[in-house]
Amino acid sequence: MGFFLARRLLLAAASLLGISAVLFTVLSLAPGDVFAELITNPAVPPEVVANLRSQLGLDQPVYIRYVRWLAAMFQGSWGYSFTSRIDVGALIWQHLPATVFIVGTSQLLALAIALPVGVYAAMKPYSVFDQLASTLSFVGFSLPTFFTGILFILLFSIHLDWLPFIYRSDLSESGWLWVWEQFRQSIMPITILALFQAASWTRYIRAAVLEVIRLDHVTTARSKGLSEGTIIRKHVLRNALIPVVTLVALELPAVFGGAIVTEQIFRIPGIGSLLISSILSNDMPVIMAVTFVISALVIIFNLLADITYGWLDPRIAYR
Repeated sequence: MGFFLARRLLLAAASLLGISAVLFTVLSLAPGDVFAELITNPAVPPEVVANLRSQLGLDQPVYIRYVRWLAAMFQGSWGYSFTSRIDVGALIWQHLPATVFIVGTSQLLALAIALPVGVYAAMKPYSVFDQLASTLSFVGFSLPTFFTGILFILLFSIHLDWLPFIYRSDLSESGWLWVWEQFRQSIMPITILALFQAASWTRYIRAAVLEVIRLDHVTTARSKGLSEGTIIRKHVLRNALIPVVTLVALELPAVFGGAIVTEQIFRIPGIGSLLISSILSNDMPVIMAVTFVISALVIIFNLLADITYGWLDPRIAYR
């Protein structure tokens, strides 16, 4: 186990180094200029623009700028935003709570929906419940979040006037009234993301459970007189969840990246909105930080998924 972790950590470090180099190079060579408005402004002399480029290090070659960025990152500094002149780390922390709450809650809700529905559909294959769950899963997965988001806004905000469609991070209420308003403005984005994710996970869980439930050891457990709940819980789920763990592990970095489309629809000040605004303004330090952290989370959660395999199935050996 120790050798496995050490080897995987070394591979992860090498992967992150390569990812950071590729990201930095692509972003540096991408079209667009953070000083485009200043360049086209006749009131700003070219010397001022050149001085700003020199102060930000943009007049240096790409490899020198990358080495400086890497050294600063190891020291815990992500640099400063080109547009807002705020520390990138502080900027991310400002937008992180909304994303973690909205997207994180939606992921938990999606798993709470998909797991029982997928398991029960596999226990009753081709039944009315299975066909209904499969139909709703295909419909839910086919409808994009921006479409369902607009439908929810038209129904619950415009026609019924039940829920607000603009997410506010500066609620003036306090106490339980603040909790209630926070709950009301979070219902629609959480529900939209959860239903979309649950529709996808339900199909995977059903297929995984349906494959395991027909194996010989499950038949043997039934012949011993064990209850169906015990068989599912102890003999089916642990084996069936291995591919599901991989799927969930790949989706969890989305908690940090944010549901970009949904955040734009409901004006949620999260990481996704920060990334979009940074791309539009060519704010490279913020784009680099967000994309690099998302890449790091993908590698970390894949490592955690590999470790979880051994807990779910003791036959899996770490080498």
